[in-house]
Order: sequence, then C-alpha cells, then structure tokens
Amino acid sequence: MDNLKNIVPLMIQYYSGDPRRIHHFMKVYAFARAICEEEGITGRMADIIEVSALVHDIGIKISEEKYNSSSGKYQELEGPQISDMLLLNVGYDRDLVSRVHYLVAHHHTYDDIDAIDYQILVEADFLVNAYDDKLDKESIKIVRERIFKTESGRKYLTDMFNIKD
Repeated sequence: MDNLKNIVPLMIQYYSGDPRRIHHFMKVYAFARAICEEEGITGRMADIIEVSALVHDIGIKISEEKYNSSSGKYQELEGPQISDMLLLNVGYDRDLVSRVHYLVAHHHTYDDIDAIDYQILVEADFLVNAYDDKLDKESIKIVRERIFKTESGRKYLTDMFNIKD
C-alpha cells in the first residue's frame, strides 16, 4: 500500500534518539512481512499486518512518560489513540485504522487471538522479543506450543533457536 512508505520515516522520527525501539519495530515488521509471504497472505490483510507491525508498540513512549513503565498493559491502553492519529493523517481508511487500533490494544493479550492478522503480529513480536529478552529454550518451546499457529512462524522460531522436540 502506498501509505506504508510514509509510516517508517514517521515512526523513526517519533522514536528519534531511541534506536532500540526503532530496531524493534523494524524487526517485527520484517518477520510479519515474511510470515505473510510464506503463508500466502496478500492484499488488505497483509496491509493490516504490516501496518500493525510497524506501530504495535507506539504506546511505549507515552507509557514511559505517563506511568514510568513500558508494561504491555500500558502500551495497550495508550497506543491505539496515537496509532489512529498517525494512520488517519497518512491517509488510511477508518476500517483499516479500526482494525490496527484493535491489534495495538491487544498485542500483549494472547488468549483471545481472533484472526490471522492478530496471530501473525503476536508471532512476529515474540520472535523478536524472545531473542532480545534472551529467553531460554524451554520457555520458547512452551510459547511455540501454546501460542504459535502459523507453520512459518513455528518454523522460524524452531530454526532460530535450534529447538529440538
């Protein structure tokens, strides 16, 4: 989607001086896009997944300022309104913005995954967080069994961390 090219520079500007956060959303975006391609997801659904991957943690900045915390619950609380403004300003329609709003508001909640866009966002985010947080292999195996549903997401996780069953 043409508007996608506008989000990356805006997000980099939003997180100016915070390369760790910039690297995070870019890596989540890369994994989300790769999973979409492997799973054959195209069109509007792929757009929703890619956009949500770029903005999923947009609430961290205000959460740290407001609550002195980057906790997932605060990200889910604060992020949707910021992502709404950004996406509407670059020209996305209200339906897409509404779905991204929902995904940003729930991306740390794993018990009510309701569609493939939500599933892929959670998997892409976890692929990055597992490495960044240096999770042990047993924890990764548990998450793979409980949360990962896409074939490509499961394979990426298994191969990245050399998990043997």
